[in-house]
Amino acid sequence: MWGVIKSVLAAFFGVQKERQRRHDFEHGKPGAFILVGLLMAVVFVVVIAALAIYVAG
Repeated sequence: MWGVIKSVLAAFFGVQKERQRRHDFEHGKPGAFILVGLLMAVVFVVVIAALAIYVAG
């Protein structure tokens, strides 16, 4: 699972290596990447919203 999280984080920041991306597509399970990606997107939105509320208030 740590490999999936690491790959999704690298993809979020746009720094994933081509070799790793190919490996993920060939050997990874799509469901795991989708789930981790959605969870990270929700965490990102919550953190940004909390930061905006903190700065505004």
